[in-house]
Amino acid sequence: MPQNPRFLVVDGYAKEGREGLREGGASTAGDLYVKMLQQQSPGAHCDILYPADPGASLPTGASLAQYDGIAWTGSSLTIHSDDPKVVPQVAFAKAAYEAQIPSFGSCWAAQIAVVAAGGRCAVNPKDREMGIARKIALTAEGRAHPMYEGKKAVFDAFISHDDEITHLPPNGQILASNDWTAVQAVSVTHKGGAFWAIQYHPEYDLHEMARLCYCRKQKLVDKGFFLNLDDAQKYVDMLEALHQDPSRKDLWWLLGIDHDIMNADIRQAEVKNWIERLVIPTMARRR
Repeated sequence: MPQNPRFLVVDGYAKEGREGLREGGASTAGDLYVKMLQQQSPGAHCDILYPADPGASLPTGASLAQYDGIAWTGSSLTIHSDDPKVVPQVAFAKAAYEAQIPSFGSCWAAQIAVVAAGGRCAVNPKDREMGIARKIALTAEGRAHPMYEGKKAVFDAFISHDDEITHLPPNGQILASNDWTAVQAVSVTHKGGAFWAIQYHPEYDLHEMARLCYCRKQKLVDKGFFLNLDDAQKYVDMLEALHQDPSRKDLWWLLGIDHDIMNADIRQAEVKNWIERLVIPTMARRR
């Protein structure tokens, strides 16, 4: 069986978005995805592409066909706009479908997967879902889907998004849902290509969630998640403290943390299943 897949990580953030994350002490989305992919597939080779940047291109000498899988990160962009930073990302997803390279991703990725295949997205009328998505439940299709092999039927996950999928494309399936967001996971088959995508973030841990909340704290106050910036900072500090000392039962209780969300192997089961059930078999057929 072929090993050491070659992944292309598509970081959906614009340059200013990436700089904002770094300034707040957060890792960039592309770096988080490389870390996760190499954790689930030791020996994997990963390149990062920033398609929102003017003139972005694959590494010198590389072609799309040389990659065994494409992993898409989240983004602070809005897909249902005419932003010139968005258009090339949709076009790239269409090319990936046509090249029949297996794709996977989080948040922005689910919206990319759907829009590139003919579906639609919009602002979630319930407003932002942030921090921990509660009671994500697999649909009947999700329980039968290989992406969720070994996953509980109901689980919590780290999350951060404003937009949601409103219309599936042809050959799209809803795999998971919760009370806040109707489409928490989707599988799309289009032009012979497959894209498995989730609205939540398996690449985050408590530290990265804390840093993202720090980066977004004024927005979270404005939206009523916190009364003021001091309360927002207290939440950030609790996340960081529990990350540093998981034995803090008081913080488990105050934050309402599920034990599974702290376990990287459980949290990232979808990624491992994508590699084992879609990428590796595709590698074997192609080679």
